[in-house]
Amino acid sequence: MFWWLMAAMVVVVGGVTLAVLGSGDGSGGPAPGGLPDAEPDRPHDPLPADRPVAPADVVAVRLPVAPRGYRMAEVDEVLDRLAAELAERDARIEELRAELAGERAAARTGGGPVDPAGVPTGPDETADGRD
Repeated sequence: MFWWLMAAMVVVVGGVTLAVLGSGDGSGGPAPGGLPDAEPDRPHDPLPADRPVAPADVVAVRLPVAPRGYRMAEVDEVLDRLAAELAERDARIEELRAELAGERAAARTGGGPVDPAGVPTGPDETADGRD
């Protein structure tokens, strides 16, 4: 019985060795004409690349789960992109606010008071509509 198990083990080890070395390049991959490489099971970038991210896009993000949880690299990539787009939007909002404040200041010096929308009001009216 012992010799039979030893012979079976030698056959199995020999078969695995031949399979690895017989792959053609010694890498253990498929031989030419063998099975093609499997496609990755990860989906493409879940956020749109041609427009800014909308709240609905963030809600719709579903990151693939790996055997021990989410793939950290993919989560980091999505969060980095969201952070960059939010920073860009915040900078643009501040730029527009500064531009609006400048226009309001110019309207105040050139004419009467200015309403909250930046439109000059009559000479006796104030910005909030009170006399």
